[in-house]
Amino acid sequence: MKLLDTMLIVYARTPASPFHSWAVEQIATAVSTEGAALNSVSLAELCSEDGVDSATVAGAVSNFGVHLVDVPIGAAEACGVAYRKYRHKRKAESAKDAPKVPLPDFFIGAQAHLNGWELVTNDPERIRTYFPTVKLVTP
Repeated sequence: MKLLDTMLIVYARTPASPFHSWAVEQIATAVSTEGAALNSVSLAELCSEDGVDSATVAGAVSNFGVHLVDVPIGAAEACGVAYRKYRHKRKAESAKDAPKVPLPDFFIGAQAHLNGWELVTNDPERIRTYFPTVKLVTP
């Protein structure tokens, strides 16, 4: 199985991209041989693009023959360690802090919304704004 980066799908959908032909070839080869997968993080990134009907993205990707997969919980530790290294390296090389990306908050809010779960948080504003139906438990 080959895991596809978000941008590979973007390039394949963008004929004007200098990487279009390469991306289409990579997807086609993976689909016809060992298989191709796109994880839920990449799917979210694709759904966040302007002008995209997010309700059709998963189906369109699946129609390419690409499997949609969840990110396994086991990836969390490795992700955290790698991001910590990135933060420290960025700080050492440029004296700049790594950007604070709110994407994890959106994943949490979306999962609570989808499953109808209450969300316990001490930072409710983003959830209230973007997932107003989620019941919050706050301090």
